[in-house]
Amino acid sequence: MEALKELEQETGKKVYTILQLRLHPALIALKEKIAAEPAHKIHDVNLTYITSRGKWYYTSWKGDLAKSGGIATNIGVHFYDMLTWLFGNIRENTVHIHTHDRASGFIELDRAKARWFLSINADTLPEAAKEKGSRTYRSITVDGQEIEFSEGFTDLHTVSYQDILSGKGFGLEDAATAVQIVHDIRNARPVGLHGTLHELAGLPLTKHPFQ
Repeated sequence: MEALKELEQETGKKVYTILQLRLHPALIALKEKIAAEPAHKIHDVNLTYITSRGKWYYTSWKGDLAKSGGIATNIGVHFYDMLTWLFGNIRENTVHIHTHDRASGFIELDRAKARWFLSINADTLPEAAKEKGSRTYRSITVDGQEIEFSEGFTDLHTVSYQDILSGKGFGLEDAATAVQIVHDIRNARPVGLHGTLHELAGLPLTKHPFQ
């Protein structure tokens, strides 16, 4: 991050970041709703994102921890940005599991207590998703209410680039909090199945396909 800031100063150019979830209409509406609530209100949040990947994943740069940072970094960074954008600063960041194909933990923020689960293993998909033949599952619930954000999800990168071209994109400082979160998660020692757990955290673990 600091090196990129130096490049901005040296070149007089601006480095833009892609924080596409901040542009989703359903999440913008949720942020406005939270902003209108009493400041002491704390929300209960459950975040699940499963995007199935094959063995190719482990032979690509994404499967190389040194290059991708692992699942929590490569897949989770946008969701952590979304959580802090919606609910404020981090107060607690606990990692329960962090393996080659999944990660799960608990984050306490100013305005929420959030359980999260990320996975690239199709075996972790809910039965309803498997029955539909779906390879991806996204879910965010706030106080037990589902926030539908799958619609338009794939168009958000295009909107991000349009904003950048019009000079309204997000800069380095906007991404700093999420970058710090994934750094902390990547370097944390998982505590195991203790504390405030996501309901999928206890699923049986699997071996790395090439180990």
